[in-house]
Parts: sequence; structure tokens; C-alpha cells
Amino acid sequence: MKQGLPYAPAGRVIGLLGGSFDPAHQGHVHITREALKRFGLDEVWWLVSPGNPLKAQGPAPLAERLARARDVMQHPRVTVSDFEARAGTRYTAETLRALIAAYPKVRFVWLMGADNLAQFDQWRDWRWIMETVPVGVLARPEERLRARGAKAADIYRGCRLASRDSHALGQRTAPVWCFVNVAMRDVSSSDIRAGGAW
Repeated sequence: MKQGLPYAPAGRVIGLLGGSFDPAHQGHVHITREALKRFGLDEVWWLVSPGNPLKAQGPAPLAERLARARDVMQHPRVTVSDFEARAGTRYTAETLRALIAAYPKVRFVWLMGADNLAQFDQWRDWRWIMETVPVGVLARPEERLRARGAKAADIYRGCRLASRDSHALGQRTAPVWCFVNVAMRDVSSSDIRAGGAW
């Protein structure tokens, strides 16, 4: 194992779902299962981050978030990892560079909700991310139209893979991204925290 991640043979197509998972919930589980089906992935790795650079307030302790994520997401093709804490990376681009260096023969696909696509241009080195790995976007409630009008979506409009071809995403060469509409579960970590359940 490298940096707390499992063995991954050459040619494996692995989706990466990053976030604070504060806390992980059934919405995360749902989009992970959909990503496995829709994007032709062999597996998905949840990258539970030490913190989100775009959020002023820090999340719950990492150990608690990891434990909750492993309890919520039980699937033979999904791994919950603290890679970012082990590798000392803070930003997605840094994490991707470290993963690509550790697994040069693995094909990674970055996964995100449509809400993240809408503010993707605020991420550090976001163009490098788009031009380095395929990106799979799953629609979330009330975010579809705003995401489609996102700066990243506009700039990389010509690199968009039709949703009917989504299964081929992991085999395509970046820059390529695919937006799929799925019946989403209207639940969020912030609502769970606000309700006092976390």
C-alpha cells in the first residue's frame, strides 16, 4: 500500500471523490454508486480532506469523519482514504500530482457534484486539473442550470463528452468532461450539521 491507499493494477480506472465529508451521508453514497455505473469506473476512492481551503471554518476531527465515512459507504469497490493528510496535500491539484506520481499506470477520473463545477474556476490550478484528468460531473438539486453556465463549462465546452457516451469517460484523454443528470437525494452535510445530528 502507498500512502494508505490500496494496490491498484496498471490500467485500473479509479474515480476520485474529494471533500471534507463533514459528515458523510447517503447523498455521497448515491453519487458514488451512480458514478461507478455511469462513468465506467473500476472503483472509487473517497479522499477525506483535512480541511477545505474554500471554507473559513474547519470541519470535525479527521478521525471522526473517516469513521463516519467508512460506516456510511460500505461497498466492495469503494475505498475511504486519508491520503491527503498522509501526503500533506491541501489542494486538489496537489493531491492529483501526488496520486499520479504514486500510481503512474492508473487512470484517474475526478468526480464532483454540479455545485462544485459552478465554482470550479476558484480552485487552485483548476485548468491544470481539467487538462490532466477526465472530470465526471453529477447533477445535484437546483444546481443543473447554474453549473451548465459555469466558467469552466464554457471554456471547455468543446471538450464535453455527451452523457450517452459517459461510460467511455475513463478511457478518454484529458481535457474531457462529462455532465450526467441523475435523480439526486436532496440531503447535505450542512443540513445535517444544522439539525444537530453531527
